[in-house]
Amino acid sequence: MRENSVQDVQSKKPAKNDVELPRLGFFGMLRWAWRQLTSMRTALFLLLLLAVAAVPGSIFPQRASNPSTVTQYLSDHPTSGPIMDWFKLFDVYSSPWFAAIYLLLFTSLVGCVLPRAKIHWKAMRSVPPRTPKRLSRLAEYGTVEIPAGSGVDADQAIKDAAAVLKSRRYRVDVRDLGSDRPSVGAEVGFLKEVGNLVFHISILGVLASVGFSGLAGYSGQRVVVEGDTFVNTLVGYDTFTPGAYFNSDRLSPYSVKLDKLVVKYDRESPGHYGQPIDFTASLTTKDGAGAPAKQQILKVNDPVSIGGTNIYLVGNGYAPVVTVKDGKGNIAFQGPVVTIPTDGAYTSLMVIKVPDAKPKELGFVGFFLPTALIDSKGVAYGSDPDPFNPQLNLNAYTGDLGLDNGVPRNVYTLDTSKMKQINGRDLKAGGIVLAPGQSYKLPEGNGTISFDGIKRFAALDIRHDPGQVYVLVFAVLALAGLMASLFLNRRRVWIRTGNHPDGRTMVEFGLLARGEDHRLAGEAAAIHKALHVKWVVPQAPQGEDGKQPSSHQGDTGTDAAVSSTVSSKDH
Repeated sequence: MRENSVQDVQSKKPAKNDVELPRLGFFGMLRWAWRQLTSMRTALFLLLLLAVAAVPGSIFPQRASNPSTVTQYLSDHPTSGPIMDWFKLFDVYSSPWFAAIYLLLFTSLVGCVLPRAKIHWKAMRSVPPRTPKRLSRLAEYGTVEIPAGSGVDADQAIKDAAAVLKSRRYRVDVRDLGSDRPSVGAEVGFLKEVGNLVFHISILGVLASVGFSGLAGYSGQRVVVEGDTFVNTLVGYDTFTPGAYFNSDRLSPYSVKLDKLVVKYDRESPGHYGQPIDFTASLTTKDGAGAPAKQQILKVNDPVSIGGTNIYLVGNGYAPVVTVKDGKGNIAFQGPVVTIPTDGAYTSLMVIKVPDAKPKELGFVGFFLPTALIDSKGVAYGSDPDPFNPQLNLNAYTGDLGLDNGVPRNVYTLDTSKMKQINGRDLKAGGIVLAPGQSYKLPEGNGTISFDGIKRFAALDIRHDPGQVYVLVFAVLALAGLMASLFLNRRRVWIRTGNHPDGRTMVEFGLLARGEDHRLAGEAAAIHKALHVKWVVPQAPQGEDGKQPSSHQGDTGTDAAVSSTVSSKDH
């Protein structure tokens, strides 16, 4: 029995020529996966993948910023729309797959940068590498010959060379003083790798700041008519998109009143006549209920900051003021109606819903023309964005507006499926055409509608980005780090000296760059010149007769010169 067991074990041994692969095991597999994830190649791939993943967010409408457009897209594409929605193509930046790429990139950069920072810290604290035996093999090589009688021996020459390198911001290490061939090693350019690390750490900071803004920030939109006030509360927004960790208690209780919106149009250029060239909104803001009022100006790309939020001007239009009286003579609706501009002449769609009208609910749909003209067929059209000849063109309906069944309705559309049309161009009563100050009596005793005046409205985009400042700081640091990594160079210099039997001091130096350095030859020439100037022995002054005075033995003022050469090699 024991013999069979031994034979079985021997039979399981690999053959002589077979290769037995090591088993990684569970922890070994984790270590291998971590190294793959934290490699620079993976980080670059994830960065590219993140850029590609963001492309659908700019191609397809996003539910967070424009939900009505997404709804219309799904209605127009009943087959492909639901499939795209299942893949979160309308919610790209909040989708699980986008978040996965984002987090993997963040983890990869952290795992890549931290070990490199540790290694570079050790390199900065360590001494320069030992002096090579043959400096002539380096990329840049040169020699300097200090003549006899100059008083500069090998040790003094090394001390002088170290001083020269320190003056050029090198980190030096003097070696073997007192020996036959003392030397000095020096390094410079550690800020190149520091800049590289700062760049990658700043990228991490940008990612973290953007993520923080997405979690703790919020955005909302509100349409404000001239004379109206917006208060920063949840019910004050038309649309509101909170972050994952948003808390309504953090809303600053400020208020914004739109005093006046002035739009300036081009009236001089023939090719651009009537095009808007400036939008100016005059605001009255308050930081709180008891805070003093402050006058501020809001323009396109020039937001107003208040309460930790930025308010942007993103749209504008007209809001005709109308009054609707029902069949009993009571005012059922009164005030400005926000319209939707459709062209450069501000031809604007208009919907009015009057659920309080008696005995039947009323609805109006049509368009507003700032400057109305009539074509040859008798159809009104807009010719200019300024209100030179404003006109309302409406059709009226009576019946059920569908507002009491609990289903949300778009305020800019009118569902006429359960309503009866009482006014229209094709009907006997005709359409409703009103100029400012005019009123119209609805048929069948349904009341009246009057056009009282015109106001403008401003579409405001309100954003709270708590990480915005940090994004700017890290972006500037990333740019500075990138410039340092591109324009600074890592270099090493070694200088060795020796005493010649005839009394001369022989000096040789070599330079080596870490990576590509097209300015290494210039650095070698600068060091060569600095050494030459350091050891030049000035000539003795001449006498009045033009002859040099006689020299005494051991006089350091004797005529002497430094002989030197420098050469470059292509590697």
